[in-house]
Amino acid sequence: MAWFRGKLSLVILLAQVLFILLFGLFAQYDEEASPKKAGGEHEENNSINRFYGVFQDVHVMIFIGFGFLMTFLKKYGYGAIGFNFLLAAFTLQWATIVRGLIFNLNDGKFGIGVENLIEADFSAAVVLISFGAVLGKTSPLQLIIMTIIEVVLSVVNEYIGLSLLTVTDVGGSMFIHAFGAYFGMGVAWALKNDANENNEKEGSTSTSDLFSMIGTVFLWMFWPSFNGALVEEESRHRAVINTYFSLAACCIVTYAISSMSNKEGKIEMVAIQNATLAGGVAVGTSADLMISPWGAITVGAVAAVVSTLGFKFCTPFLCDKLKLHDTCGVHNLHGMPGVLGGVVGAIAATFATTELYADSLADIFPEIMTTDMPRTAGSQAGYQILALVITLAIAIVGGLVTGFLLKLKIWDSPSDPQLFSDYPYWDEVENAEEPSDTLNLTDLKSGEGAATA
Repeated sequence: MAWFRGKLSLVILLAQVLFILLFGLFAQYDEEASPKKAGGEHEENNSINRFYGVFQDVHVMIFIGFGFLMTFLKKYGYGAIGFNFLLAAFTLQWATIVRGLIFNLNDGKFGIGVENLIEADFSAAVVLISFGAVLGKTSPLQLIIMTIIEVVLSVVNEYIGLSLLTVTDVGGSMFIHAFGAYFGMGVAWALKNDANENNEKEGSTSTSDLFSMIGTVFLWMFWPSFNGALVEEESRHRAVINTYFSLAACCIVTYAISSMSNKEGKIEMVAIQNATLAGGVAVGTSADLMISPWGAITVGAVAAVVSTLGFKFCTPFLCDKLKLHDTCGVHNLHGMPGVLGGVVGAIAATFATTELYADSLADIFPEIMTTDMPRTAGSQAGYQILALVITLAIAIVGGLVTGFLLKLKIWDSPSDPQLFSDYPYWDEVENAEEPSDTLNLTDLKSGEGAATA
């Protein structure tokens, strides 16, 4: 009899025990979270006061925004928001450990402050973007294994870009959105299955689409905080302004292109749920740069066209010709706009001068201002493109390798009748149809199930 019952619980609990041990060995409060001695820094300057507001905004995006955005599948609502919850909470701990060991290890310890919490949320966003590509096609155990691997690869990629190449990507167009999308698509292609295509259970209802719009609106509202979370003062101010206008332009252009590309001139909900957010993705790398308000609006408008037409034409092409089934269309919302954002960031870097940025140039592009072999603005743009290429390479190859690993039977890949269904994994699912050719309720509760696939 195949082992199904308890396997997920065992893996999660073992991981949690490992997290406790690693936190005990390596983690400590950072200086600002530690008790102050006499003469210490005044409380109003503490980073918790400067970052807690944007941290909560990003937190809402991760757990409500991403969670509800993926509830459009009519028979996978529990899985969409429930596994989103699980993966995000798992990633917060695992990413804190991985980031601490790679970026912040000092004398055998790494500190934890509110900025590290934001960075862990960013890692959760990477994982949840990939989750969207394989939504409804993977078991929770497969998702946990994917998360463990992806967090390590994404943080290594970010270290290469930020620490070795010294590029800027404040809103994560490259390191969050493009990486998450193309990693997820690599996994999706490796797990390709003819049963994914034109599956009746993959559809939505008016109710599920409305729940998905809750996620859209939350993400749209809080995206300026996401792009400006880890910068301060005038850089955060620019990030909020640029993201604000990019999103606004993206929203109205999405409505126009959606109606224009529909044979009956109607607006398509899939575009409104997703493509309206592409402006936030595309302006991410350049969010704190001097691209001017009109530049931000232009980026948002272009992102809307790319994303909306991607849902209309690119998604069916990839599915039909390459057998690459992308459930949520992350290629259109995060992948292509993320690449666009990386290119826009490189273009903006070519105009980086002290006349334009004044004293903040050293903070944004430190290698241009260094006294030891300073970079030109043009070479900085080249490094930006190099970081984008490396990101795509690590994401695609890493996703493919991870996907082939997830095909192993031990990870309980769902059988064809279990695709896009809450039934195999959630108790008391309303209006559920039992997958007739693989298991029944008695078998599932006694331990047989997805592992037989």
